[in-house]
Amino acid sequence: MASFLAQEDQLAKRHEEILSQRLVLLQQMANHQGDKEAEKTWQMQEADAAHKRNVALLNDIEAAGKKLQSRDHLLLHPDTVNLETLYWAKVEESFPKWEPFFLGRTQAPLGVGKIKPIKQTTSSPRK
Repeated sequence: MASFLAQEDQLAKRHEEILSQRLVLLQQMANHQGDKEAEKTWQMQEADAAHKRNVALLNDIEAAGKKLQSRDHLLLHPDTVNLETLYWAKVEESFPKWEPFFLGRTQAPLGVGKIKPIKQTTSSPRK
């Protein structure tokens, strides 16, 4: 009978050890699950922030593209605008003299020499 009591005592101690190990493992599982949920939350927040940054960048790129297309960004110097206006006025003024030439009906107007082809200069050989 004493051996049964000793064996029962050993089994009770082993049972307590198993229960304490089980409690430790359950606590570790709970901690691990909490860590996974916290990391998932963090990843979701990072993904949302990245998405917002990407949308903002796309909006900025579209706005810059529209600005470039509208040419609002080009504010020419008044002297440049004046020269351009004078140039086009001169073109419009001289166009009637050149129109028959452009249409292939006559030669170039008087005072304009024969157009000479430009000779290409040879560049130095590459090393």
